[in-house]
Amino acid sequence: MQPQFDYRSPYRSTRLPVFARNVVATSHPLAAQAGLRILAQGGNAVDAAVATAAVMTLVEPCSNGLGSDAFCILWDGQQLHGLNASGRAPQAWTPDYFERKYGGGRATPPVRGWDAVTVPGAVAGWVALSQRFGKLPFADLMAPAIEVAERGYAVPVVVQEKWAAAAQVQALVSQPGFAETFLPRGRAPAVGELFRFPGAARALKAIAATHGQAFYGGEIAQALAAQAAAQGGA
Repeated sequence: MQPQFDYRSPYRSTRLPVFARNVVATSHPLAAQAGLRILAQGGNAVDAAVATAAVMTLVEPCSNGLGSDAFCILWDGQQLHGLNASGRAPQAWTPDYFERKYGGGRATPPVRGWDAVTVPGAVAGWVALSQRFGKLPFADLMAPAIEVAERGYAVPVVVQEKWAAAAQVQALVSQPGFAETFLPRGRAPAVGELFRFPGAARALKAIAATHGQAFYGGEIAQALAAQAAAQGGA
């Protein structure tokens, strides 16, 4: 028997909205809460979007991450702006590099590993948006994500399904650092299980304190470069 839903409002009058001129829509409530929190602090839509994006890197790690790209189409009330914060290829990625490493005539690049990773653009994109269009200090925008990473969150059903599927892909599990970060108990977290990201919390604090510089030229960048060199990357 199919359930019968009545979508008519049970209220005789429209309820008062919490925010009369602002809406935050995401696929995870903690990310939406981050955006609303920033708006309540006096931030604008760009501030809220950056804070929301930072939280999404934590609560949906199967499809988001600090090492990702970002794109934005923004209307400032007078002009349309576009941001392409997709990652650039490493300087060493020349045709000769791939030919020497994988042989000539390779039609497609590697799917996984360091030779499939471009320089992440998301953090730089957040900083650029904040500096040009935001109202609040950049560090304030990272605060909700830092709290989520430290406190942890209950893993929802859909995210858990994707997490469990990734845990079965040996090519992922064998990547250095993957299991330690995403499978700390030797398995994917269960539905409703509390999951914390202490490493991401430390990274977000460094990003907040340096306006993203730590990610591209500081301690995080140095750690990434060392890991790439140790694992055969460019």
